[in-house]
Amino acid sequence: MSDARPTGAPDAAQPRATDAAERPDAGALPDALFLVAAEDPETGESHETLSFSRAPTVLLTFAANRFTRAAARDWQAHFGLGAMEWRMMVMLTREPGSTAARAAELTGVDKGAVSRALHGLKDAGLALPGALQANGRSRGWRLTEAGRAMHARMLERALARQRRLLEGFAPAEVEALCAMLARFLDNLEGQKAEDRAAEGG
Repeated sequence: MSDARPTGAPDAAQPRATDAAERPDAGALPDALFLVAAEDPETGESHETLSFSRAPTVLLTFAANRFTRAAARDWQAHFGLGAMEWRMMVMLTREPGSTAARAAELTGVDKGAVSRALHGLKDAGLALPGALQANGRSRGWRLTEAGRAMHARMLERALARQRRLLEGFAPAEVEALCAMLARFLDNLEGQKAEDRAAEGG
């Protein structure tokens, strides 16, 4: 699926009126809310798929991909750091002494990518690992003085970019958006637990 909505995308068509009873696994929300009938102009055949404009999972994916790509270019151009390094700087400011495992759990990023970012910060003189913890494997990480100064510089630019992205939003709308995303994340954690149980994990 492309991460750019093409001109004249099939979302302009009316979604098929799917009865919720046809899809017993739809839960409280009918699947028709998220679907669109896309017609192949060559064959005239119509196939049902996710809408580019009404399926939250699609919109979240598109937004996250575009935001991360744009932010990564900006961080690299202005600070010589990537998006992962910035995330870890925020993490270590929010929770000083965090381990790679904790950062991976909270951010939902692969532990290997987290570890590489932390070591990148170390090589740049921006973060340092502490002593081994009781398990003999994990180390807590903290920003250095230079790391805290870099975080402050990057935070100023991050807030400016965020203000631009949220232009036209009222404070109450931002609060509502954050609350809904938090609920979405809670449901995602529940789904992950169900998946692990189904896999015997």
